[in-house]
Amino acid sequence: MYTLNCKGRLLTIDQPWIMGIINVTPDSFFKGSRKQTSDDVMQLAETMIAEGAHILDIGGQSTRPGSTRISVQEETDRTVPCIERILQHFPDTLISIDTFSAEVAQTAVNAGAAIVNDISSGDMDERMISTVAALHTPYICMHMQGTPQNMQDNPQYENVSLTVLDYLSRKTAQCQQAGINDIIVDPGFGFGKTIAHNFSLLKSLPALRIINRPVMVGLSRKSAIYKTLGITAEEALNGTTALHTIALMNGADILRTHDVKAAKEAITLFTAYKIS
Repeated sequence: MYTLNCKGRLLTIDQPWIMGIINVTPDSFFKGSRKQTSDDVMQLAETMIAEGAHILDIGGQSTRPGSTRISVQEETDRTVPCIERILQHFPDTLISIDTFSAEVAQTAVNAGAAIVNDISSGDMDERMISTVAALHTPYICMHMQGTPQNMQDNPQYENVSLTVLDYLSRKTAQCQQAGINDIIVDPGFGFGKTIAHNFSLLKSLPALRIINRPVMVGLSRKSAIYKTLGITAEEALNGTTALHTIALMNGADILRTHDVKAAKEAITLFTAYKIS
């Protein structure tokens, strides 16, 4: 069981949570997740809340392999109005801002976001960790080899699981030292990893319990699923649910997903199995 202080709300993770993905982008890898109008975002947010999402993750910068980096202003213009509108209609919603920019994180939290989700764990903006510490929000640290522009060029590890564990252990200590109290760790499936690396990480997921922090997994519709099955991201829901179930059995605390209803069903069945 873990607790998170989200802008004064003390929340308990005593069973797996769901983070619903809302990409306010034209170029995220899964076409079904791309929402470019405020009305589209609101419709998806309402659906995800009704289906049981604990967190809505709002991102304006695509981080798919080879993605183009946009300006801070454009990223802010994409995300902040959506955060404000969602909270206007659903004031109790827990929103995370998916960004590696400290400036975007600051503006988004000021607009109502309560968690910062950073794929680079502060490596792409040296101001990020101190900014999050000053904001007093939970921080999601993820492992990534390289940057979104080059991470899939030729990822190599002597031992991917040990590398990720060591990195997240060090990042957790760095964040604690800076004054961040609530830290979530994410092994970074698909971020600078081959298909084999991803499956190895999934198998060794229990090792991350050593860090004693909530573990989030982002497996939803990723290439490790659809390339292994010889299908497309649009066809990868069933494969996602299969890997989500394995992740839950290996200790995942948060599922970051495009498909909240399916993730909720997986958690319900996993919970029933666990207590039987």
